[in-house]
Amino acid sequence: MSELRQVLGGQDSAQVKLVGTAAEVCQAKGCWLTLTTAEGKAMRVRFKDYAFFVPKDISGKTVVINGWAHREVVPVEDLQHYAKDAGKSAKEVAAITQPEEQLNFEADGVLVQD
Repeated sequence: MSELRQVLGGQDSAQVKLVGTAAEVCQAKGCWLTLTTAEGKAMRVRFKDYAFFVPKDISGKTVVINGWAHREVVPVEDLQHYAKDAGKSAKEVAAITQPEEQLNFEADGVLVQD
């Protein structure tokens, strides 16, 4: 994770393998997780073609992910959906009113190490 910014450089996307600590995990069904970037921001990891999920209880565990890191503008509707999946309150969800530029990841494989 600490070298991602240098690998990505000025590109919009790059194929990489990363090692990091799972921060948040979708509590609905494990359909995404977040890793913290070197800059302290959350990077959402989704799974290619919605083909697999991760256990919902892996927060704090080391994961190895393989796939594509990419920059994107995430619409309000998607941000609110992710907030609901993370178990945020209705008030917290309603407070999301602006799209957000994020660094995200589409994984074709995830290994939970711990």
